[in-house]
This record gives sequence, structure tokens and C-alpha cells, in this order.
Amino acid sequence: MFHRSERLLLRPPWPEDWSQVLGGIADEGVVRNLARAPWPYSAEDARQFVKLPVDPMYPRFLITRARDAALIGCIGIDLTEGEVELGYWIARPYWGQGYATEAGRAVLDVARMLGHERIVASHFLDNPASGRVLAKLGFEATGRVVKRHSCGRGEEAPCAEYEFDLVSMPGAVPQAA
Repeated sequence: MFHRSERLLLRPPWPEDWSQVLGGIADEGVVRNLARAPWPYSAEDARQFVKLPVDPMYPRFLITRARDAALIGCIGIDLTEGEVELGYWIARPYWGQGYATEAGRAVLDVARMLGHERIVASHFLDNPASGRVLAKLGFEATGRVVKRHSCGRGEEAPCAEYEFDLVSMPGAVPQAA
């Protein structure tokens, strides 16, 4: 599955993408904010990641810049403990440029098209930038803070939980102010 937004092309990972994935994620500042990626992140981890099967109901995309195909990060939805969860990472050179919000908006549109009714997301408390992205997307904080394991940190850390109701928010995902 592919999806185009204003500046981005979201596309599936291909086996030949492993080195670009490695170049974007093999940064402790990126990996420590993820639950599932190990640290250190190796070439073999990247090779395995791009080979993972993708369930069409829970797509995973590489975030690429439409004008030059630069790999910016990864985003997708996954079934986690019975809930549809949004997850993403952005490579450090692209932080603070609105790419996470734009890609998130696009994936929420895809989730709506696939018939999902509710999406959850979370961020580690020491990563408030991710919380700002979720707020811009229209996610609402649940008020719950839970411990979640981070493979990159090698330990649990407090995580704020959010939710987005795709049914009560018909049409396009809200634009950032």
C-alpha cells in the first residue's frame, strides 16, 4: 500500500531499503523512544525489519520525502494487545520539520479507510515532542501513565497513553493549527 501527502510518499519497506533504515534509526536518541527496537540497532536488525510481512489491515510505511525519496522514518499501525496502535520514528536530521505530524495525519486517513474505529498511541514521558505530535493529530490524553518496556533502553519507563476515535471524528484528520 502507498499513500501520498503534501510532502511525503508513504510506501512499504523493501529488502533493498535496509541500509537507509539503518542510517535513520541507528541513533540512540531515536531508538530509546521506541518500545520494540533494540539498542544497539544493527545491520541485521534492519535487514530483518524490511523483510517482515505486512498485514494489509495494519500497514507499516517508510516515510519518504516525495521530492527526492529521502528516507525520513517509519510509521504504521499494528495490533497490540487487542488495540490498533500508531507507532512511528523520525530520523534525527528531520526532527522539528512537521514530518511526523504529516505522516500521522496520512496514516490516520488510511486507518479510517480500512474501517478501524479507534487508534491508541503513547509516548515515553521524557519524549514530550512525541506528545505534541499526538496532540496536533487530535489524539486525546487518557490521563493514564503506565510503565512500558523499551528494548532500546533495556528497561521499563513511564509512558503516557492517548486515543483517537475515528468514528466521532468523521472526514479528514484535523489539521495542525
